[in-house]
Amino acid sequence: VQLVESGGGLVQPGGSLRLSCAASGFIFSSYAMSWVRQAPGKERELVATIGSGGSTYYADSVKGRFTISRDNAKNTVYLQMNSLKSEDTAVYFCASRTAFTGRYDYWGQGTQVTVAS
Repeated sequence: VQLVESGGGLVQPGGSLRLSCAASGFIFSSYAMSWVRQAPGKERELVATIGSGGSTYYADSVKGRFTISRDNAKNTVYLQMNSLKSEDTAVYFCASRTAFTGRYDYWGQGTQVTVAS
C-alpha cells in the first residue's frame, strides 16, 4: 500500500493550492479518504473526508474554502484549498479509512503547506 501526496508549497495569504494523493496497493474506490493536517506543536486535525460514494465532511475551519474530491479511475484524492490563511500552515497527510468515520488504515508521508507573505 502506498499513498503519495504532492502539491504542497509556499503560497501567500489568499492564494490557492491543490493537493493530490495518489494511492496504490488497495481497492481505492472502496475506501473513504481523508486529509489530515498537523501544524507545529499541535495535534493532528481532520480537515476533510470523502466517502466511497462521494459524501463529504469538512472541518469548520475550512468549510467554504476547501474542497475534497476523488477520481477513482486515477486512484487519486484531491484537496483544493482556496483563500488560504496563515493558520492553514501545516503538513498535510492523506489517509485511507475503511469507513467514513472509521479508523485510519494507511497514511502518506505528508506534504508541507506554508501560507506566508
